[in-house]
Amino acid sequence: MEKIIASELISEFLDQKTVDALQTFLNSDEPSDITTDVIAGVFGAGENFSKTDTAGEEKLLGSFKNNLELLIQKTWVEKSDIALKDKLLYQLENFKSAGSSWKDNYSVLLQIINQAVFLMFGQPTENPEFSEYSLRIDPEFGIFWWYISSLPPKTDWTEEKCRIAMMLGMYFLANY
Repeated sequence: MEKIIASELISEFLDQKTVDALQTFLNSDEPSDITTDVIAGVFGAGENFSKTDTAGEEKLLGSFKNNLELLIQKTWVEKSDIALKDKLLYQLENFKSAGSSWKDNYSVLLQIINQAVFLMFGQPTENPEFSEYSLRIDPEFGIFWWYISSLPPKTDWTEEKCRIAMMLGMYFLANY
């Protein structure tokens, strides 16, 4: 029932082509450039997103880390969440070190994003109402959250599919 509600709600903000592109991405063995570019376009990225070279990946990773670190540092938190904030900043600093695989960092990225969003909004992100709340207060962020919450928490995807999935999420936060 909640998936139906989420689908109905997201269709108020996105066209069916984009909703279908995410489903195709999630269900395929390897993402197609067309599907990836449709999703990337929603986040403001240009065509050929999946063809990003190593230098582009490093730049995106650096921008993502810098911007998310700034968002976390500037977020006021309750005294009880200070330890979580410090832990999150440490995890972010050590995220995706040189030579580590995208696949090995996939779950770590989702944990970092979930914890950061919790700190920023002060609400449990696994609450189904959070998706609607995020869409209503900031549709761009809500669309990003729809994307992130659609990703499986753990996966056996290929290195390339993990790379694309992670880069899409990082792109939004690198430019938020």
